[in-house]
Amino acid sequence: MTAALSPLRGLTESEAQQRRQRGEGNDLKLETSRSYADILRANVLNIMNIILFAIGAVMIAIGRPGEAFTSVGLIVLNVVIGIYQEIRAKRQLDEIALLTRPKISVIRDGQEKTVDPTELVKGDLIVIRAGDQIVVDGKIVGDGRIDVDESLLTGEADLIAKTGGSEVLSGSFCVTGTAMYEATNVGAESFANKLTANARKFRMVKTPLQSEVNFVLRLIMLIAGFIGFLLLIGSILSSVPFMRQVQTVAVVAGLVPNGLFFMVVLAYAMGAVRIVQRGALVQQTNAVESLSNVTVLCMDKTGTLTANRINYNAVHPISLSTAELERILGDFAASASANNKTGEAILNALKGTKRNTVDEVAFSSARKWSALAVDDPQMRGIYVLGALEMLQNHLQLDGEAQQQLQTWSDDGLRVLVFGHNPDVLMLHNAEGQPTLPPLTALGVISFSDELRPQLKETLAGFLNNGITLKVISGDNPQTVAALAKQAGFPGDLKYVSGTELDSMDDGLFSQVAAETTVFGRITPQQKERLVESLRGLGHYVAMIGDGVNDVLSLKKANMGIAMQSGSAATRAVADMILLQDSFGALPPAFTEGQRIVNGMSDILRLFLTRVLYVALLILAVSMIGLGFPFVPKHVSLLVLLTVGIPTFGLAVWARPGVSARRSLISEVLHFVIPAGISVFFFGLLVYVAALYLNVMGMVDLQINPQDIADFQKYTGINYDISAPEQYVLEVSQLVAQTALTVFTLFSGLLLVVYVEPPTEFFVGGDKLSGDRRPTIMAGVMLILYFIIAAFEPLRRFFELIALPLWAYLAIAGVTFIWFFVLRRAWRKRWLQRFLEVDIPA
Repeated sequence: MTAALSPLRGLTESEAQQRRQRGEGNDLKLETSRSYADILRANVLNIMNIILFAIGAVMIAIGRPGEAFTSVGLIVLNVVIGIYQEIRAKRQLDEIALLTRPKISVIRDGQEKTVDPTELVKGDLIVIRAGDQIVVDGKIVGDGRIDVDESLLTGEADLIAKTGGSEVLSGSFCVTGTAMYEATNVGAESFANKLTANARKFRMVKTPLQSEVNFVLRLIMLIAGFIGFLLLIGSILSSVPFMRQVQTVAVVAGLVPNGLFFMVVLAYAMGAVRIVQRGALVQQTNAVESLSNVTVLCMDKTGTLTANRINYNAVHPISLSTAELERILGDFAASASANNKTGEAILNALKGTKRNTVDEVAFSSARKWSALAVDDPQMRGIYVLGALEMLQNHLQLDGEAQQQLQTWSDDGLRVLVFGHNPDVLMLHNAEGQPTLPPLTALGVISFSDELRPQLKETLAGFLNNGITLKVISGDNPQTVAALAKQAGFPGDLKYVSGTELDSMDDGLFSQVAAETTVFGRITPQQKERLVESLRGLGHYVAMIGDGVNDVLSLKKANMGIAMQSGSAATRAVADMILLQDSFGALPPAFTEGQRIVNGMSDILRLFLTRVLYVALLILAVSMIGLGFPFVPKHVSLLVLLTVGIPTFGLAVWARPGVSARRSLISEVLHFVIPAGISVFFFGLLVYVAALYLNVMGMVDLQINPQDIADFQKYTGINYDISAPEQYVLEVSQLVAQTALTVFTLFSGLLLVVYVEPPTEFFVGGDKLSGDRRPTIMAGVMLILYFIIAAFEPLRRFFELIALPLWAYLAIAGVTFIWFFVLRRAWRKRWLQRFLEVDIPA
């Protein structure tokens, strides 16, 4: 600690404790990620889970644990995977926050000690040195001087000099120098916390896929509720046994494709696992898929496009040699008491010798120049480095220098001018204000901002996919536009400043937001408004940022992406965090998103088709008074073999690429309705025929009590069926249900082939895929069913009747006819022609 700082004694521990008790402590706890309670609540407590858990509990209560397991097991697995993935992301985020958590040097009882930020109180005297984070607001006291980087707050990369009486803001960093400051605003009152106050609550933004799935599920829940209510009333009026009532409710509840929940979660989890290996941490499970829907990608400049580092590029000397100019520049940078990033770039490239300095004006973002007064045998006079627009009243450039300056500017480089006056050694007037004499131009110097690794390739990939790119920064709009060109933005870039935006009404603001590429001198509130405006125009907006000034806009966007090195508040609200600040993770994340969307398109069609034909069969069989078409275990078996395991394969094997996916209505009209209605029609024929033939075949049988007892034990029936006609109906109904299960299994597996046609022969519901893996998997599922049907313990568990060979052949024949009828319906577009609508095939 410098001698100038030592007389300041700070608070005593007793005073600090008293202030903490008065509520003046820095006690605000900011979440670095979602809480465990939030994760559990989001994954467990939804209406469908509650309904199915309740049905499972009732089944256990009436002695049907097997059916409870088959009805609720998939939901439990869904919940476990979702919770595991999000807790995994939470722990990684918390580890990052812990590693980046600062330690604070504070003066207590006249002694310097290190404390956690939460131990600070209002009035504490805090020591700040180069590299330290400023964690609470305050004012510089004493004679110290520091240069502060406020880019996380303002978006501007330039350093701000702070001396006695200057205000410092939480969220900024000390780059050079040493000073003390007194804490004035702590906890919720600090600048950074006020800025992020509206962004602390967890938000869940549904992707288009999730919105479609959510709509489908709610619609099906409504339909299932209506069907279930009617059937329940009918069952009560008809004195249907309670066990059958519960089974009916379970089957109807099974109309809601809870497996679709599972497949969405599983697809997201697989995408998250793949992408974390490429350098991106997914905090929200839908983030990978969300990225594939982006139409506008907004990004900050400092720390996002750039690595917040500047590199020396070249000089254009005036009236002296290049070597001489570079020597003077190097000495200038070496002689400064504190360098900003520009000075560091010069020093790194040109080295230099420290000269005797008698006066100095440090760089500030307001002046945009720095100056030294040097009195040394090798270097004498005033030397000034700064922006031409701020020095043009003090020096003149010749035509060649102006042309070079314009050329470098057009190439996206930062350009400064270097001037000299050998006769003056004073940089301050009598009032102590900085002043400059007339200068002679020594040269023009160019610098390049160091872009993030893989930035150009990433941005080019987004542009090739039709995504609009925009830069929203706190820096000068012309500087930002130049950098955007350097980063690979095409064309003549339109730019606008925050001051200009402030004068616009809502209509003009939205128009400018849509048409402009670069936005400079933008406040955090304006960033948020720009994102909101773009969303209002129908765009799916992603925002990439790293600073506290980006928090509001990240939360307002459809998808927020943060840098690992950014502020904790930014990481906490982001959907995806780029580990090691690497843009290289974004292209594979985009590809994964496409893979998820393409795979879920096939999965959604299979689930919707199943829901349609099962609902129609329930209504038809119940209306014509022929019992009920399914028992819960049959439904569970069908779900497992026709949409459970197969859709898992479709999710794993889904291919990336721009999807030609239709809208939900188009999918339903083209694929789902023809497939669902045809399965229903042929399935109803199979059920009625099997029921009728079995009843006719059993009429003359002698039925004894042992046969009835064996059947009750086999099926788990807990009500009386001792009357011969009741026994015949129960047996015949189970035979018909088994036959229907076989047919819907055959047709369901062929639908798996139809959604990914391996050859032209199967093309009808979708375009040629050429992928034979789904077809092979469908064959494996068929073999698995026959193993279950042949192995009595498994057959008994699923309550299947052993059908004779001729029955299987007859059902296969019906399936064969159904296959060609459906293929022709798709190819000849029967439904579209009947409805007189034009839906692309």
